Amino acid sequence: MLRPFFDAHVHLNTTSGEKMKMAIGHDAYFLSINTDIPFFPSLEEQENTVHELNQVFNDRAAYICSFDMKRWGKEDWLPTVLKQIQQGIARGAKGVKMWKNIGMDAELRDENGNFLMLDHPVFDPIYEYIRANDLVLIGHQGEPKNCWLPLDEMTVDSDRNYFSAHPEYHMYLNPEYPSYEAQIVARDNVLRRHPKLKFVGLHLFSLEWNLDEVAKRLDDFPETMTDLAERICHVQYQAAKDHNRVKDFFVKYQDRIIYGTDVIDDGSLSAQEVADRLEHLWKFHWDFFATDNTMEAPEFEGKFKGLALPDTVLEKIFYSNAVNTYGVPGV
Repeated sequence: MLRPFFDAHVHLNTTSGEKMKMAIGHDAYFLSINTDIPFFPSLEEQENTVHELNQVFNDRAAYICSFDMKRWGKEDWLPTVLKQIQQGIARGAKGVKMWKNIGMDAELRDENGNFLMLDHPVFDPIYEYIRANDLVLIGHQGEPKNCWLPLDEMTVDSDRNYFSAHPEYHMYLNPEYPSYEAQIVARDNVLRRHPKLKFVGLHLFSLEWNLDEVAKRLDDFPETMTDLAERICHVQYQAAKDHNRVKDFFVKYQDRIIYGTDVIDDGSLSAQEVADRLEHLWKFHWDFFATDNTMEAPEFEGKFKGLALPDTVLEKIFYSNAVNTYGVPGV
């Protein structure tokens, strides 16, 4: 594996040290992404956890702050959100995250009773604040396209397993919710309206099913980046069908892609299991991108070859693109 190495999409929600010790052994660094998820600790607790880890492990983990929607509909909602962002940045956050609850939470509706979507004008002051202060907005909007399919038609088992466990996010079961296409259109509308906004479209821009669609967004929105978190199996699935097309994508967009695993350390696994999970994924993903080995993935049937990307491309995807995008110091 590359040294140094950057996993720029994790959720470090416990202070256990095994994952950090393992990372030090690989000269690896983390970007922990605070998220307003109902089953996560509060945003303040997530932030404090990263600070506690860094006090012990010498700033091994940077983090992204976020804001909650608790005050939505109240007069003080916007000032409260901006204050949360300002406090997060003042404490060292490297950007701001907006999550899929905007567009997929039936409790969040606009003045007409419609689902609150990312392109609603109420969010424009937030986007403008982020742009004016030269910050980075990162976004997880919608879900994999598989989310809108029945379980037996999904392309990879990781989605099938997730939506079996979280039917509240399985949109095939919720046809009254905004469509997959509506989620993508709302996100793209924001980027058109705010062309200077620095934006990282997480999870391959929520377009994991077709790298050509990801490429269109990278072409259309030059201030954007994307990350690979929890979507590499979709890349492998496409590589099994058209290896050269996938390899060409990573070579062409080598300056715009950031590696991440989306591993969640929430106490459901032991500290050693989390460390082992991270190390396994790092090595498995590295083999896919760095070698031409014939491989198999647990998420789907069939074999595929690794991409054997040039060293210069690997260095960008697994390290320097994250450093340059998030301005991480001391790394």
